[in-house]
Amino acid sequence: MKKTLLSLSLIAVALLGKAQNCSELFISEYLEGTQNTKAIEIYNPTNASISLSNYRLVRYSNGSSTGTDSTDFTPTLSIASYSTFVIANGVGVTSATTATSPACDPALQALAQQLDGAYPTPTFMNGDDAIVLVRKNPYARIDIFGKIGELPATAWSDVAPYDGTVGKWWTKDHSLQRKSSVKQGVTANPAQFNVTLEWDSLPRNNMTNIGIHSCACSIPAGVKENSKAIYLSIYPNPSNGSEIAFVSNDVIKDITIINAVGQVVYSHTSTSENTVIVKNLTVSKGMYYAIVKNNTGTKTEKIIIQ
Repeated sequence: MKKTLLSLSLIAVALLGKAQNCSELFISEYLEGTQNTKAIEIYNPTNASISLSNYRLVRYSNGSSTGTDSTDFTPTLSIASYSTFVIANGVGVTSATTATSPACDPALQALAQQLDGAYPTPTFMNGDDAIVLVRKNPYARIDIFGKIGELPATAWSDVAPYDGTVGKWWTKDHSLQRKSSVKQGVTANPAQFNVTLEWDSLPRNNMTNIGIHSCACSIPAGVKENSKAIYLSIYPNPSNGSEIAFVSNDVIKDITIINAVGQVVYSHTSTSENTVIVKNLTVSKGMYYAIVKNNTGTKTEKIIIQ
């Protein structure tokens, strides 16, 4: 009996620090831009709001095997279900602008919920630093970007051994977006950091989707993809909500737009139009699902409001 209890205890301890799909925060965007235009986006893939008081961001600079600097998130803030939180470099606001430390782009700072502190802090990463999202209690590394203890040649790259010695650099002068198929963070330090496995590369200073993340975790219960293939085009997408066109190959019978938790935020019934233009959709920024029915079938598409 004692051996059985001991075994169960060891299993529980092992599982305690291991994130399960759609159960824990993870890094969803990495922006390493011009000078100090840098930011990290965190995503909440769960169906409940999560307080940030128990989390911090840690940088392992220049190949260090121990954390060199860290930032605790503002304890009064939280991340809503299926939503993001952005921390941007604070130079020009939280620390002075100097000739050697130019200000972060104000447009990026305006998209952030928190500005990082003065140097040295994690958002002073420069392409060869590992960034780790940590849960403080019980302690666990819940997402690792890069490889702790490895100093790549300027940046991690897209060709083995991925250490920047061959291939194209990805983690410097790029915006990186987590693939929508990713449902949890990297909890064990990788033997090699193949950035292409879980990340898509965007040009330097690209802020298009900062504050918005598409993730397979956030498909609400009861929302299923259509069983019959129908043609549906939605544009512009992303949109600011002022005007969105829905174009189908048949008369659109019904449009329902729901948020990430399945609440209906818009509905429209039509009997004679293949094209429906929705105007002045007054909803918060984020990801939604449009369920469109016509005589052929039903189509569910993601739409982004920004």
